[in-house]
Amino acid sequence: MPPRQWQPPQRRKSGMGVIGVLGAVFGSLAALFVLIVVGAALLKSSSRSETTTPIAVPTYEPTPERSRATRPPARRPSEQPTRQPTRTPEETVTPPAQVQVNRSLKNNSLYRAGTLPRITCRAGNASIFSHSQLKALILKTGKCMDKAWGPALEKQGFDFRPPGYAIASGRGRGACGDYPSAGSMVPYYCPRNSTIYASTSAMARGNGNARGYGQIISWHGGIISMMAHEYGHHVQNVTGLMDSWWDSTLASSSQSGKLGLSRRLELQATCLGGMWMRSVAASYPVTTSLRSRLYWFYGQVGDYPGYPRDHGTPANNNRWFRQGWEKSKAYQCNTWMAPSSTVS
Repeated sequence: MPPRQWQPPQRRKSGMGVIGVLGAVFGSLAALFVLIVVGAALLKSSSRSETTTPIAVPTYEPTPERSRATRPPARRPSEQPTRQPTRTPEETVTPPAQVQVNRSLKNNSLYRAGTLPRITCRAGNASIFSHSQLKALILKTGKCMDKAWGPALEKQGFDFRPPGYAIASGRGRGACGDYPSAGSMVPYYCPRNSTIYASTSAMARGNGNARGYGQIISWHGGIISMMAHEYGHHVQNVTGLMDSWWDSTLASSSQSGKLGLSRRLELQATCLGGMWMRSVAASYPVTTSLRSRLYWFYGQVGDYPGYPRDHGTPANNNRWFRQGWEKSKAYQCNTWMAPSSTVS
């Protein structure tokens, strides 16, 4: 193609007219509006609360019960919904919620109960060496245990009932035998009639060659924590854990297997007792120094050489009481899922 002919450059105006000014103004306002809208959206997004991953994930979680609720079939676009007759408020019936209860050892519904509520339960200055004062304290704190465990178990579908108490100053005979038994000072829980039996003198001063709890720790929290252990057996009875334990014991073909199951049952009750002591720590009260004394106390009780190994070593009693206190959740007391070394 032939070269283009050179044309002299045209001059442009150095300023804008009225139309240009108005266009620039409206353009700036439009840009500002867009920035305001975008900024508001970003601010709203940043203010929303976000679900974060928990810092610590427990090593064991209770198995959740699967819901059996079914969805209604999807309606095709061509189908019209069937109009239901309108009911008056008196005719409306709400079906009761059904809670599936698991009574097994490893996946019991108890493990869904979580923590116990913090309740007020003041102990006062009762002396463990006075039968009347210690008995009154046992009965008083027993009602506190009812207030803590009752709603927690009922929420999981269990039919809760409080235990009975038979507190003697010396010896007595209950539905499951004499209390205390010969050469022993420990109280016991009888599942036949859901009753806790205890001798105040045996627990405080000992019985025969067995030293009493009061000879180890004179503060009444030691004995009350032991009563919380016995109450833990009541919890096991209500939730079916005790029945499942007994079935497993009958099915075991060895004495060592039966003793191993007994230790898991007893150490679980110790853990449940630790949970309750934690729930009343603020009002009882259990101060930091008294908590340390409880930890030490549980390192002094348990199986000793020459006796049947059915309750666990002192080291493991200490371990499971601390587990109940520090973890303070029901599933953390699942001794049936614990390594054998922790329930020896």
